[in-house]
Amino acid sequence: MNDGWSDDDRGERYGRGSSAAQPDGPRVMRHVQRPVGSTPVRPQRPVPPQQPSYDDGAGYGQQQYGNGVPAPGSYDSGYSDGQVYGTPSGRGPGGPGGRGPGGPGGGPGAAGAPARPRPNWKRRILIGSAVLVVAVVGVSVGTYFWADGKMHRDVDLSKVIDRPADGKGTNYLIVGSDSRDGLSKDQKKKLHTGSAEGKRTDSMMILHTGDNGNTMISLPRDSWVQIPSFKGSQSGKLFPAKGHNKLNAAYAMDGPELLVRTVEANTGLHIDHYAEIGFAGFANIVDAVGGVEIDIPQDIKDKDSGADFKKGKQTLDGQQALAFVRNRHGYAAGDLERTKNQQRFLSALASQTATPSTVLNPFKLYPVMGAGLDTLIVDKDMSLFDLGDMFWAMKGVTSGGGTSMNMPISGNGPQTSLVWDSGKVKQLVNELNNDQKVTVTSSR
Repeated sequence: MNDGWSDDDRGERYGRGSSAAQPDGPRVMRHVQRPVGSTPVRPQRPVPPQQPSYDDGAGYGQQQYGNGVPAPGSYDSGYSDGQVYGTPSGRGPGGPGGRGPGGPGGGPGAAGAPARPRPNWKRRILIGSAVLVVAVVGVSVGTYFWADGKMHRDVDLSKVIDRPADGKGTNYLIVGSDSRDGLSKDQKKKLHTGSAEGKRTDSMMILHTGDNGNTMISLPRDSWVQIPSFKGSQSGKLFPAKGHNKLNAAYAMDGPELLVRTVEANTGLHIDHYAEIGFAGFANIVDAVGGVEIDIPQDIKDKDSGADFKKGKQTLDGQQALAFVRNRHGYAAGDLERTKNQQRFLSALASQTATPSTVLNPFKLYPVMGAGLDTLIVDKDMSLFDLGDMFWAMKGVTSGGGTSMNMPISGNGPQTSLVWDSGKVKQLVNELNNDQKVTVTSSR
């Protein structure tokens, strides 16, 4: 029996077979050279190892991966076509030198990879604009309801009897009262308001808005007028006419409703809306805007109002402003000069309040609005839009964009009162009722 391989030309290069006493040693594999000019076959990506295959009993076979790919560590023919795929050196896909993700040229836009889409700036701008609009609308709506809730709609003009017919345009009766509501004892002393109970009118104006210009007419509180019959605002009882008295007496008798009734009865002008602000509100508004600069026409000193000013331009705080508009002593024209000072100050206040630095600055706008609305009393039908129309019209008039005047006066009456010029008043009211340009001028 042959117990090994014969010494033929195969020599020791091949295995001894399964009958040998010792396991086979390393075997030399035949080198296969690919023909010149043949196309190299690109190696396949390694796949997970499969079960090893063996020879048919002639010896241990070479371990194989699926698809005939040699296992790691197996014989390499040494052939290279100049490209390396999937090598551990990192130069394959995903490595530093490869084309996969993470390597140079392996990012978005590289060959074979989807390019990153360019930003759609038009869409972004549209979305940003929509968000801004929603935010502005939200703030505006919130501000509207906040301000609307602060308004005190305490005056009921439906209680006014025997009213004149409506005219063209809109007529506002604007009143500054000496109400001390909301003032502490120290504040009353500081503002020189006194501590009298109740409240009286300290200033009164008619503001007419229309298509042919706006007109503001100051009504001196010492005007000598007829107090007409009226219905009590609280009792509902009818009262007979009270004869002649000063205009501010009507307010003291039965409040805003009787004041409106008296103005309408003595002028024939229909009052559409009523607005009243007290001492505290006026002073707080001035302080909220940071003071008001005004050119004072003469030296003023009055212990009753607390006014103590030198002639010339100066900035007044709330306390000083209140003293200035209330002062009525030291003037040759008395109450008429005071009404001119009130209009002069309102012009300065409106000019400094209705500015972009106030309207567009919430840290300034809200305190100003809050200061005014806290003590503002209006009629039940007054809306925020009506209030805005009144304010802008008043700003325009006092800034020189309309007609500003006193009610025409013909002379003095009893109790140091002022008598209206009936002829000029009738002409003035006719022009306002027909929304015509006002041609009447006051004599004082």
